[in-house]
Amino acid sequence: MSRAAPTPIAAQDIDSTFKSDSIDLVNKALGSRILSFSDEWFAGADNLTTPTPPIRKLGVFTYAGAWYDGWETRRHNPEPFDWVVLRLGVASGRVKGVEVDTAFFSGNQAPEVAVQGCFLSDDREEEVKSKDFSGWETILSKQECGPSQRHGWLLPGKTEKAYTHVRLQMFPDGGIARFRLYGEVVPVLPEDVDEVFDLAATVNGGVAVSCSDQHFGTKDNLLLPGRGVDMGDGWETKRSRGEHVDWVIIKLGHPGAIEKLVVDTAHFRGNFPQKVQVFAAPAAEKTPGHDDEAWTEVLSPQKTGPDKEHEYGHDVLKQVGRTYGFVKLVIIPDGGVKRIRVYGRRGGVGQ
Repeated sequence: MSRAAPTPIAAQDIDSTFKSDSIDLVNKALGSRILSFSDEWFAGADNLTTPTPPIRKLGVFTYAGAWYDGWETRRHNPEPFDWVVLRLGVASGRVKGVEVDTAFFSGNQAPEVAVQGCFLSDDREEEVKSKDFSGWETILSKQECGPSQRHGWLLPGKTEKAYTHVRLQMFPDGGIARFRLYGEVVPVLPEDVDEVFDLAATVNGGVAVSCSDQHFGTKDNLLLPGRGVDMGDGWETKRSRGEHVDWVIIKLGHPGAIEKLVVDTAHFRGNFPQKVQVFAAPAAEKTPGHDDEAWTEVLSPQKTGPDKEHEYGHDVLKQVGRTYGFVKLVIIPDGGVKRIRVYGRRGGVGQ
């Protein structure tokens, strides 16, 4: 029986299709790595996983040729395809969809692409680097690409197979600006059920599901590792006028009992929120809406400051003996937050 074909997703629908329940498994900010490639004469493969959108520097040339923000190989490839092998930025992940962006590649874009995957322990990475590695299986069958545009494909059915490594192929050569692999994390959780860890972290399966606004910085940045490098890798809303609050809803990677919250305003020095407030809701198949009655206040409004990690423990937290599956961060009235950490234990009273 032949497998169903992937569903093409229009460029304007890619974000709404994938970014409410999935993360980019090869996001460079998660620690994904380029392990090997067939060629990168004109532009480096490392550009593929840059989190920000591609840019153009018209008229700028390097020794190899015109400057491009993407991966570009030489012309006249004697092999059937060019390729790049990547290690996911998480322990492993199930793939829901693929995005290939050929922004600014026109006349030199990849005519066709495909994606392969495998599940492999990291101590076997030397094997997967080789062009002769035979353990690949198809994730995305060969698909046509056009010039300077975002291409998205929703994979058929529910994919239960988890992958650790992927190989992006382009037939026969050319350029690709960005590569995104949307899916869900299969985390390695602590064996001890009483161990406290970040229930919301992307690497532990947390997903920023929805938000009121993300004009300057996306909600997905909130759950990334580390404290980032500038304001660009945080969540920032536009300026408001009058009475107002902004909010973001996060699905925890695993339901748990909250022990401590950390709200980090790193790099937000003149645009941090005046106050933050946090609500939590029980685990459920459907994400609660912003005004749903399921929300319980676990942190009353607290004044914040610039460029600082704000920690909130049992001395200020409320209703923390319960098990929650969702958290809602409210910023009053607007502004920027770099990260939120939801430290807790799996399970808890009321599970």
